[in-house]
Amino acid sequence: MPAKDIYHDAVKNALIKDGWTITDDPYTIQYEDAELYADLAIEKRTTNEGSECKIIIEIKSFINPSLMSAFEMALGQYILYRNFLRLTNKDYEIYLAVRDTVYNTFFQRKSVNAIVKINQIALVIFNNEKEEVTQWIS
Repeated sequence: MPAKDIYHDAVKNALIKDGWTITDDPYTIQYEDAELYADLAIEKRTTNEGSECKIIIEIKSFINPSLMSAFEMALGQYILYRNFLRLTNKDYEIYLAVRDTVYNTFFQRKSVNAIVKINQIALVIFNNEKEEVTQWIS
């Protein structure tokens, strides 16, 4: 079982405040001989005919001295999880949870923004001090 990110509880509390139900913590992704653990699975009933929105959340702290190295690892993990989810459970979308301070600085770099768009990375931006979701980007 992987270690939890330092912002794990802050993200979890932010999602609960935002009306989401935590269904798995962590969420196990299994495909053939691979077993991986995404941080959270969440659900929320939508107003559209009572359907449910199901999301996997992968939390990344970006506290390493090299934010680009952290981004490389986060991107690889995100793509890997997204591909395995497409093979195993197409009901779920995957989002990468990023602190608002990192999003407002590092993720605004042209190079990073281009990679996010090319890879169609869905983001949930959170404020770790207030434990609130500030933005959903898909």
